[in-house]
Amino acid sequence: MRRFLKQYLPDHETIRRNRWLRPFANTLLHPRLWCLNRHSAAGAVAAGLFCGLIPGPLQMLGAALCSVTFRVNLPLALLTTLYTNPFTIVPLYFVAYGIGRLLLGESGDFIAPPAFSAADFIAFANALEAWMWSVAKPLGIGLLALACGLAIVGYLLTKAAWRFYLIAAWRRRQSR
Repeated sequence: MRRFLKQYLPDHETIRRNRWLRPFANTLLHPRLWCLNRHSAAGAVAAGLFCGLIPGPLQMLGAALCSVTFRVNLPLALLTTLYTNPFTIVPLYFVAYGIGRLLLGESGDFIAPPAFSAADFIAFANALEAWMWSVAKPLGIGLLALACGLAIVGYLLTKAAWRFYLIAAWRRRQSR
């Protein structure tokens, strides 16, 4: 895995020469951001899973900031955010909305958005705003809970998978 990643990751000199990254070179060249061990990998997966639910194009920026803050593997954190894509984001947000409603103790069915009405656009816009405010609280709380849950599960699974891999490697080495 390490050899595979090293083929595609930029080296320190490439980052140092890039004019856009030059102001951040001291931060981006920290060795722990590029080191791949069980601690940095587990932290990177957790950061990527947490930041993957950030709305819009800010997912990778959030993962990069988390990587720099917690000194975990930067490329793996960025790669992990890709679990959210146009096919998975809607189901994930529905799950988050359901979790938020559950945590808030709300019951009942999903509140459908208002139907579009070109004839009375002002009334439609007001109804849409009211609907968005009614959905915002459970969705926000649900996104935060889902992101925290995914980060914890991802961290623990990565640690366990790395441990099982090491145990298997030790046993193979002993049997030789």
